[in-house]
Amino acid sequence: MQHAAELTRQLSAALHLQRRREGLRLLTDAEAQIAKVGPETPEAARLLLLIAQWVDIGFRDYRLLDTLLKRFPQQYRCDLSVEDYLCLRLVEAYRDFAKGELDQAIDTLDLVLRTYRDLPNSHHSALAHFWKGRAHRKKGEYEAALNHFVTARELADTDHDKTFAAIVKVQESWLLFQKGLSREAIKMLDRAESALKTTDHFIALGNIESARGRIARRSGEYGKALEYFTRAVAVYARRDPNHVNVARTLVNAAHVHRLLALQMRKRIDTKASVVRTRPRASSQSSASGAGPLTRYDQQWQQGVGALKQAQEIYSLHANFDGIGKVMLNLGHLYLDRGDIERASKEASQARQIGIEQNDQILQARAHTLEAAIENAHIEEETGEDVDLAVHANLALQHSEEALALARHTQNRPLLAGACIARGMTAANDFFQDWETARRCASEATLLIGPGETDHLLEDLASLKSKTVRASGINDTLRSWSEGLVGNKTFQQIAEEFAEIVIPKVWLREGRKVSRVASSLSVSPKKIRRILRNSGQLD
Repeated sequence: MQHAAELTRQLSAALHLQRRREGLRLLTDAEAQIAKVGPETPEAARLLLLIAQWVDIGFRDYRLLDTLLKRFPQQYRCDLSVEDYLCLRLVEAYRDFAKGELDQAIDTLDLVLRTYRDLPNSHHSALAHFWKGRAHRKKGEYEAALNHFVTARELADTDHDKTFAAIVKVQESWLLFQKGLSREAIKMLDRAESALKTTDHFIALGNIESARGRIARRSGEYGKALEYFTRAVAVYARRDPNHVNVARTLVNAAHVHRLLALQMRKRIDTKASVVRTRPRASSQSSASGAGPLTRYDQQWQQGVGALKQAQEIYSLHANFDGIGKVMLNLGHLYLDRGDIERASKEASQARQIGIEQNDQILQARAHTLEAAIENAHIEEETGEDVDLAVHANLALQHSEEALALARHTQNRPLLAGACIARGMTAANDFFQDWETARRCASEATLLIGPGETDHLLEDLASLKSKTVRASGINDTLRSWSEGLVGNKTFQQIAEEFAEIVIPKVWLREGRKVSRVASSLSVSPKKIRRILRNSGQLD
């Protein structure tokens, strides 16, 4: 074997001097020798930590670390120096993070960071904070994640490690966006790209494009989101066309294809309703509707195709959490088509993976989908009458479980989706619990930030439409006039009143936002937001 100390020196230099190709070539050339690394290997612990960092960049996957760590039993570690012991614990923490064992990774990193307070090592401390931040982020614990990312970046700046600081900024930017700070998030991504664009760190550069795509998707710019995701896949592929981040980006792209398909279906349904009220125009409308139907089918098929490709890549890496996300998105696509049985199967499997991986976010999303599936059974009146109560109670169980799991995270869209699922369950034909439905709609409205126009607004508009039709506007106004406001704040009441009045004025003013703004002295931006919330605007 090439002398371990020399390999360690070369890998460290390639890592810090931004020579990714050189480092990956070194690892590939020494792969047979690396497989023999054990306690007798010089500088073994430091070498293993470098290999873990290169795995994080894109060399093989966590299973390589599993194999190597088995050669370092507990009795061997008693004779290690403190620094070598901490290196091994960092490797174990990253292995656990990559496997999805997040709590175990966080516990190990806590121990490492506590020790580094007494025996400072700024580079290893920065790495530990970085990995710990990512573990918290994956759990939906965004405040803790942001704190660790900020500390990691500050330590990297102190060490003048511009590349690592830029990599941390990519993670930090997403959390800023989650807090509603979109402009700050985009600026941070731009600064990170500026620091990395002369490097061959294709994973970090791909992450930047992917983050931009998710920001664009959340703001409803679906075409732009797909462009970013396409660029991200191309950048990742320069390192490895089967890299796990390629699969993650394909899942994100599939979600956008689904949203575009839903938009097209909504337009098709709107045209169909016009045809029903205008029989003479039916033949012309049917002919012109062939195009939209074809485009709808293409978007749906592209979504399924992207997910199947992602599943193949995740399977190569034994990434079960990723496979769960694929199943979840397939479930939504099948439900959109009315294939309730296949949707239910995918959702159930996704939830089971979430349980096995202790992934609360995946579990919450699976429960939200399963609540929608049970409500679809009620709406479609599948089965016998006696089944109605079964489906209704299952919908209730799934929606309440989704809410409970989502409340353990700081993921606003996740919680908003769970609130909407609970509200739709309350508003189904079995329960017709309009007070709960309205309360859930109000909470979801507060959780959806300004400028966010993704599918949640469509779902929220559908829920609000149900509650308004059921309880009636007159009943709502009469309750308010008598002081019966429940637990709502004045701001919530004012917002609900605006959602009643503004769409009516908009219709009377010939659907002109500028006229409504002038008539009511309300900003056009707010008018458009309320019209979108009520389902009047796409």
